[in-house]
Amino acid sequence: MDTRTNNVSLGDLQGIVGEANAREANGSDEIDGVRPSFVAEPGSVEELSALMRFANDEGLAVAPRGGGTSSSLGNPPRELDLIVSTARMNEVIEHVPGDQVVRVQTGIRFQDLQERLAGSDQMLGVDPPERAAGATVGGIVAANSSGPRRHRYGTIRDLIIGVTVVLPDGTVAKAGGKVVKNVAGYDLGKLFTGSLGTLGVIATANFRLHPRPEAARTVAVELGDSAAAGQAAQAIMHSQLVPSAVELHWGEGHGLLTVLLEGITPAAEAQAEEAEFLLKGFGETRTLSDEEVDDLGPYAPPGSPGSGEEVALKIAFPPAELTGVLDSTLGACSRRGLDAPRITGQAGIGVLYVGLSGGDEDARVSVTEELREIWVRRGGSVVVRGAPLSFKRRVETWGRWAPGSSSPAA
Repeated sequence: MDTRTNNVSLGDLQGIVGEANAREANGSDEIDGVRPSFVAEPGSVEELSALMRFANDEGLAVAPRGGGTSSSLGNPPRELDLIVSTARMNEVIEHVPGDQVVRVQTGIRFQDLQERLAGSDQMLGVDPPERAAGATVGGIVAANSSGPRRHRYGTIRDLIIGVTVVLPDGTVAKAGGKVVKNVAGYDLGKLFTGSLGTLGVIATANFRLHPRPEAARTVAVELGDSAAAGQAAQAIMHSQLVPSAVELHWGEGHGLLTVLLEGITPAAEAQAEEAEFLLKGFGETRTLSDEEVDDLGPYAPPGSPGSGEEVALKIAFPPAELTGVLDSTLGACSRRGLDAPRITGQAGIGVLYVGLSGGDEDARVSVTEELREIWVRRGGSVVVRGAPLSFKRRVETWGRWAPGSSSPAA
């Protein structure tokens, strides 16, 4: 134990959160090779506040943790003494179906919340890739994570309407409220969204909800080249369709563009027919069966837990530049002898996830730097979502972005 924690004992933490709710850390608690000394699990806002106040007074370096699915996102921590887990703060505090709002403790697992809301035919309109790995609502907010339905419903940042946070010195702060049209106070919810725990711990959050769609149809088109991918995506974007998601799955020189259309059954079917008509000029089209949709697997971009990719990048770009992103990525990988990258993402929004494998680390570093040089100049960003520690020591995770462009965390 380093000198920063010599004066702190496990008993000190247990005195705040209870004997069963604090322990010494082990190897599974490491973040990018940095092992903390302790893990503590407060069960209420009051305990969380007391714990943060104690850590601040003792000069402990703290990292909040929900399901741990995004712990490796970002640069390695310079130091880490205490992990504050929200695992015990997992309750639905209030759900008002008539107002389509819910208030939860942020340690609740996202999938558990969705199952609870489904009983009222409602949902939180995001489908983050980490959900299958046990991500918590607080972790999703802290990482501003989103998935395919971002195209229609926006990110979690667009759905949060109120928040309770505990600052590093233990101060409890609240903002927003329980109704959608609430402009009271500073918008701490949006400030804390995407902050990755650097500003404090999100204790509770309020969200606006959406009705669960009655029906869904997924139209797909087989794409033979990158030009067809860009043209097909733009055909959908400039149509009268209202898709919930426009996704690209690319590998080994060809791809599949899928368009998710949801709503009442007649409307979903009519939009599916229109989508097939619009896309038939770019390749073979079909409406996927439920089994085929399931075969695509849960949305797990490179760098997600269990994806197995060595280096995972997130490229944000103007949506009209889809073909350019594909060409620059495929070209950079080919020139440096990397395996054909696995590419998935939100073609309609302008976000692609790229998995780099094969070759050596020098080659993967070079590809990352080349893509950053191109896409930062063109109004985008390139973020390292996941990589070995040796790679992170050579490449700044967040990179830089052009003035006026979306931030890397968008």
